[in-house]
Amino acid sequence: MRDWKSWARSAMLRAVRTVAQTAVANIGFSAEFREIDWFFLVGTSLTAGLLSVLTSLAGLPEE
Repeated sequence: MRDWKSWARSAMLRAVRTVAQTAVANIGFSAEFREIDWFFLVGTSLTAGLLSVLTSLAGLPEE
């Protein structure tokens, strides 16, 4: 039986890290062109976080 509280904590921690990494990557790329598209940055970062949570449904090595 899966401990859902532990799984949710691990999945959310992984998703937050993924969102942060995606945002940093997008900012680094955009800084080269002197313009940051905030709508694109937030959209891609949140999408990456959602995909991280969905991927975590398959299993987390942390658990």
